[in-house]
Amino acid sequence: MFYWFVKTFIVAPFANSFFRPWSRGDENVPTSGAVIFVSNHLSFVDSVFLPLALKRPISFLAKSEYFTGSGVVGWLTKKFFLAIHQLPIDRSGGRASEASLNSGLEHLANGGQLGIYPEGTRSPDGRLYRGRTGVARMILESGVIVVPVAMIDSEKIMPLGSKFPRVGRVGVVFGEPLDFGRFAGMEGDRFVLRSITDEIMYELSRLSGQEYVDIYASSVKGRKLSAVDARAAKK
Repeated sequence: MFYWFVKTFIVAPFANSFFRPWSRGDENVPTSGAVIFVSNHLSFVDSVFLPLALKRPISFLAKSEYFTGSGVVGWLTKKFFLAIHQLPIDRSGGRASEASLNSGLEHLANGGQLGIYPEGTRSPDGRLYRGRTGVARMILESGVIVVPVAMIDSEKIMPLGSKFPRVGRVGVVFGEPLDFGRFAGMEGDRFVLRSITDEIMYELSRLSGQEYVDIYASSVKGRKLSAVDARAAKK
């Protein structure tokens, strides 16, 4: 109820008035059953405009920091993300990440729609970066329909590091469902997982028109932070 209230009476009127979102390829979106939407990730508002383009509710694997904040703001943030059915994912690896992926699989087993950003974080410069293989494993273990999604110009609305959105237009392009049935039962093969992930990233690059870079976005962000710290140390 909270999800529909926020979407229908708060987010949609505001977004339609100021951003005039558009979508293409809506015929590729299943009308029922479990679906994994794999998307590029340009901006924080990607998780706002993708749900607006869908008729059914969608949950995202959201970083666990949104659920562990302290104080009143942290509590409100946690309650908000839980109310809109976001699922915390621990990116530290090991058993914590395993439990996070299992919560996504449970959601899919109940017929839900799940949004995943294979890059693992927002693009630091508008290019498309190497995907993490966790998405491939979830695809094989769930066996559900996979729909690629390209977010268009969302980074112009709310660039990385900005606190407030700018007026502009955002597009959502749904590609044709991807079939990975030929890899059924091979979720334990890391080479298969990498092959599936790379195929997804190629399709996202084709749909979005983004330049593909075969390194992790988190590595690029880490280098930039290190450079900033080094310059600060010299002052």
